[in-house]
Amino acid sequence: MQELTVIQQIAVLALPVLFAITLHEAAHGWVAGRLGDDTALRQGRVSLNPLRHIDPVGTILVPLATFLMTGFLFGWAKPVPVNFGRLRQPRRDMALVAVAGPAANLLMMFFWAIAVRVGVGLESAWFGEPLAYMGLAGLLINAILCVLNLMPILPLDGGRILTALLPRDLAMRYARLEPWGLAIILLLLVTGLLGKTMWPLIEGLQDLVGALFGF
Repeated sequence: MQELTVIQQIAVLALPVLFAITLHEAAHGWVAGRLGDDTALRQGRVSLNPLRHIDPVGTILVPLATFLMTGFLFGWAKPVPVNFGRLRQPRRDMALVAVAGPAANLLMMFFWAIAVRVGVGLESAWFGEPLAYMGLAGLLINAILCVLNLMPILPLDGGRILTALLPRDLAMRYARLEPWGLAIILLLLVTGLLGKTMWPLIEGLQDLVGALFGF
């Protein structure tokens, strides 16, 4: 999308970002509800309304700033509340709730891949071309969120999954690192290590989905 102006890039990114974050968070709450904890449902967080999930800093200011300064999109939404004690099998179900978010992003990549195919097929500068660009943006955003959230750092989903898989004693020790998780992620971002680690995985995931849909 480098041929687009900054304003055009922001325009095609806006809708995919909102969908990616909203469905990611709603998926956590929906799976938690299926596994015994209806906390998110009672608080109205199992919703497709983006306003219920947007964090003004993490969802708007930080992604916009990091994209304009580094070309890398980084941010977060308001976390969906989950009472792990109410889950039927807390350790197992914690992992299932965590994996639901990245799984939603992966499914959205299929949707946006279809949008790319439709947009290219229309061969229209007025509708087809913007749709194709938006589809490519959706593939990128959801690949970033899928890979980022699967990193084994608390409070990311990958950290939750790792905590559920570790022996109980190790899991408790690992959980003590959670207050430092965001600082660790920001340090990795600033030093460039986050991008170096993630980009090969992001590009590989995009290439795999693109190949499945013939582009």
